[in-house]
Amino acid sequence: MSRSSVPAFRDLEIQEETMRLYDIVLVISPDKSGDDTNAVVEGFRKLLVDDGAQILKDEPWGKRRLAYPIAKRREGIYHLFQVEAKAETIAELERKLKLSDDVLRHLAVRADEEIRRSQKLTKKRQEKIAKKPKKVVAPEAQPEAADASGVQS
Repeated sequence: MSRSSVPAFRDLEIQEETMRLYDIVLVISPDKSGDDTNAVVEGFRKLLVDDGAQILKDEPWGKRRLAYPIAKRREGIYHLFQVEAKAETIAELERKLKLSDDVLRHLAVRADEEIRRSQKLTKKRQEKIAKKPKKVVAPEAQPEAADASGVQS
């Protein structure tokens, strides 16, 4: 292999870390009072903002019944965050969520992939519809109008 075909490291550009869209749902222990729950959520909100994430949605969903018991609890307090953040920020958030005794479950999903996938499917469907030949409906033969007596001529 010749030396000119090997890319030099100095020629490679350092790419800036991109901000991606994430949906994060927390299930917080129902044993917490309203103020304690707000303090838990505020701690995670502060972690996101301090690492440079932009919070787009911050919705408390309230207390809901769980589908199955988690740590002998039948209910949980749900909270949704929709954020634009770096992957490292989400990894750090998930690490802290796992360590927290106040959080029963959590889920962080990249929403931008789902949006891109749905846009791609919509585009394919529209292209398929555009390629389909349109059916031309032939006008049906109109029966001759009957006269008032009901006899046809």
